[in-house]
Amino acid sequence: MLKIVPDPPLLASISLHILEDLLVQLSEHLLCAHSIAHQAIQLDPRPPGHHLTMATLHELDSARSLLEQALAHAQPRD
Repeated sequence: MLKIVPDPPLLASISLHILEDLLVQLSEHLLCAHSIAHQAIQLDPRPPGHHLTMATLHELDSARSLLEQALAHAQPRD
């Protein structure tokens, strides 16, 4: 018989490390997206695309700061 509901994690610390790894990976993706948007501004500095790219950079910076706060809370305390 197939099991529909998965077993819960064995240890909370294991799931905490998985969460931390996911947050670090997300941070790396945000950094890459920020670099791409910055390069787009340098390649085409004219409006109207420039304004949208600057707004994107602002949102990426905001998301990155929120991510760093989440990562600080997810790190295990000894």
